[in-house]
Amino acid sequence: MLPDRIHTERELEDTLAQPSDADVEFARRLNGDVLIVGAGGKMGPSLARRVHRALGRAVSRARVFAASRFSSRPARQELDADGIQTLACDLLDPAQIAALPRCPHVLFLAGRKFGTLDRTDLTWVTNTVVPARVAEHFAQSRLVVFSTGNVYPLVPVGGAGSREDDTPAPVGEYAQSCLGRERVVEFVSIERKTPVVIFRLNYAVDLRYGTLVDIARHVFNGEPVDLTVGFFNAIWQGDANSYALRSLDLCASPPAVLNVTGPERIAVREVAEWYGSAFNRPPRFVNAEVPVALLSDSRRCRERLGEPQVPLSLLKQWVAHWVQIGGASLNKPTHFEVTDGRF
Repeated sequence: MLPDRIHTERELEDTLAQPSDADVEFARRLNGDVLIVGAGGKMGPSLARRVHRALGRAVSRARVFAASRFSSRPARQELDADGIQTLACDLLDPAQIAALPRCPHVLFLAGRKFGTLDRTDLTWVTNTVVPARVAEHFAQSRLVVFSTGNVYPLVPVGGAGSREDDTPAPVGEYAQSCLGRERVVEFVSIERKTPVVIFRLNYAVDLRYGTLVDIARHVFNGEPVDLTVGFFNAIWQGDANSYALRSLDLCASPPAVLNVTGPERIAVREVAEWYGSAFNRPPRFVNAEVPVALLSDSRRCRERLGEPQVPLSLLKQWVAHWVQIGGASLNKPTHFEVTDGRF
């Protein structure tokens, strides 16, 4: 059962990590351990917990490993306490990648977005060299590689969103490096017959960050809402976690590509006005909508893995309540309103 409201970070983590019936059914069919590489980031901990709980409910003997630098010691301790085996790994060190256990199922989440302009070299190494090394090390595994809808061009807001078969046209070095990640993994997949899914996600919402959170906080704080990019996609992070686990079933060589987001094309103005009503604080707007936006069509994902569990209506309510009670923030805006790819 989904809650009407989420009041604490513990409740939030539990809701994110609660496996669906589909997750548990898939876990019953999963042979072998699961390794999450880059498990210390925004999505990694809740994904690790969801996989662990799904395997537990499925009475599976498979284990979950979580590899990361773990710059936050408490985050690692909490995963250990939950029964997830953590592995300290600096992915910039080839020797440490080579020491990772060769699990049959690998979810690769590591990447660099923010700060791209300050260290373009680090962005490119993190988003291309590291995935190449990881893919080579796990060439005999099934591999889900997180990517982003930013590899697509901006599309007319009145048309359909980008489909998986559309030609990529990334704008800016971050998006270009993400396409580079896809291409180096594609090379390993074809050369080594490694089954892979390219998991193009935009944008996950977790209450502490996300597109809806960005807009809600601007409205609540009386800050102007930028209308430059007037439409966007969003998905509850728990649903993205579920899709990530079950997309292991879709891995192929050459890689299968999957757009992962909610079904709606969401209007910034309408959402801001909805939050204005919820907060009794009319929103202020700046700039005018441009005729294009970053929009993805997620029909393939929904046809193969089912509809998201959390509808947009409930997700908006969760975000509104979280902002009103002063819920925690990761202070990592999505910058979805950016049109030049500069993050």
